Amino acid sequence: MTAPRVAGAFEPAPASPCCATPAPAAPEEAATPAFSLIEARYTGDAAAVDWLELDFNARSKSRLRARLASGAEAGLFLPRGTILRGGDRLLANDGRIVAVVSAPEDLLEVRCASATELARAAFHLGNRHVAVQVGWDAGGDWLRLQADHVLEGMLVGLGARVSSLRAPFEPEAGAYAPGHQHPGDGSGARIHLMAGQ
Repeated sequence: MTAPRVAGAFEPAPASPCCATPAPAAPEEAATPAFSLIEARYTGDAAAVDWLELDFNARSKSRLRARLASGAEAGLFLPRGTILRGGDRLLANDGRIVAVVSAPEDLLEVRCASATELARAAFHLGNRHVAVQVGWDAGGDWLRLQADHVLEGMLVGLGARVSSLRAPFEPEAGAYAPGHQHPGDGSGARIHLMAGQ
């Protein structure tokens, strides 16, 4: 029940749009992380404050746009032929030191019954300019390469035991450090990548 109106009593004027209380401001959006330009490796003693996780194909490119772990975007403009390795550190134009992390990727692991058979498998991979990682563990010596069903078939045909795994890929740099080059091909020092990549 509403109270009766009394003559002469004060009544507030209806609210007008010009005098309305402004709505509270929307909360500020989180600042977008800045874009970092990376043009050089870092060789000093300071610790990294951010990191960049890349697979081998991305680590083989000297021009690349990527996202750091912090969310900031980064543009890599490194000297031609640069191949980044897990553990490398880079210097961004804002002074930030960025660690390189080798991302896990789909690989084939090759094992053989003898060193001679493993050498034969390595020869056939090298003859096709395939990037190969060489290693050993409690199970013996192995070769690792990026997953490829055609190469897998070739290796099985050579008598190798081939298994799939997901792991960081750090292939050999080649016979002529820091990479491998065919005379006259104009490519500069590099690791040969699998055809079509």
